[in-house]
Amino acid sequence: MEHLYKEMVPALLHWYDYNARILPWRSEPTPYRVWISEIMLQQTRVEAVKPYYDRFMEALPDVKALSEVDDDKLMKLWEGLGYYNRARNLKAAAQTVMEEYEGVIPDVYEELLKLKGIGEYTAGAVASIACKRAVPAVDGNVLRVVARLLANGDDVLKASTKKWMTQEIMNIIPKDRPGDFNQALMELGATICLPNGAPKCEDCPWDTVCMAHKTGTELKFPYKQPKKARKIEEKEVYLMEWNGRYALRKRPKKGLLSGLWEFPTRSCGQHLDSVDNILQKTVELSENVDKIGTGKHIFSHIEWHMTGYHILLQNKIEDDNFVWVTKEELEEAYAVPAAFAFMKDYLFVKAD
Repeated sequence: MEHLYKEMVPALLHWYDYNARILPWRSEPTPYRVWISEIMLQQTRVEAVKPYYDRFMEALPDVKALSEVDDDKLMKLWEGLGYYNRARNLKAAAQTVMEEYEGVIPDVYEELLKLKGIGEYTAGAVASIACKRAVPAVDGNVLRVVARLLANGDDVLKASTKKWMTQEIMNIIPKDRPGDFNQALMELGATICLPNGAPKCEDCPWDTVCMAHKTGTELKFPYKQPKKARKIEEKEVYLMEWNGRYALRKRPKKGLLSGLWEFPTRSCGQHLDSVDNILQKTVELSENVDKIGTGKHIFSHIEWHMTGYHILLQNKIEDDNFVWVTKEELEEAYAVPAAFAFMKDYLFVKAD
């Protein structure tokens, strides 16, 4: 089998009707709800997204509220999901909807693509699930399913591979249930045709037509060109305490975790900027410095290896780069990325 065939569609939809997971965004698939869920689900597991989604929808129930939200509040709502530019793009797109589409999210694939942060997959998901448009929504789950189904060894990270697979899906997507079909494909990849470990072929509605299953080569697909090794950066992170308050500073507007709050951090073995000099002198002069653990955070091309220190200060550091907050303020108002979770764990759990 070199192509997908429409005869395969009924079996997939029948399977989906009886096996679809109950998810909050599926109960009321409006364009706004589907859009928010799909952006959250990028690089994040479904189970992890659920509480964030509920909290986000309660705070920002519609596109108008999203377009007007304060940036710090938005970052706090997004805290823990990572890839914070996704949240910034959501707000920018919402503002465009308010200004150029009279507050109504467009229901056409091509118009959705014009909104910041919405790519082909998200546009396809919103257009098909919420607006009943017969367009594909091809994510990593779908690429994996199609690669195994056709036993195709093309590199799924290449745009050319995604393009022809998208066309294959376009040829069979049912006009009466496009959203269900796309979700069924994604669901199949997420729950049956698994990315890590052996797929559950015995539960798959396409087990009799899957070429990889027929030849016992499921784990050979999909093929991905190996990535280059990530660069490792050593960091020191400081929990600086003065009079029951803790120092935070905002990261630069460009680069990793741009514009987010962090515990004062410096790179080891690199040229020290003005703030790094302050940190170094503070550590050298303080008598109350305790090592509190290590952490690691993986970005796409860089790994941070971090060592944390608790510094009890006698005098407040007077510098505009720092804000001094209580535990309660940190918990309620300041978005600190998951990269520093080991520091927050110490502060909120071990230090009590």
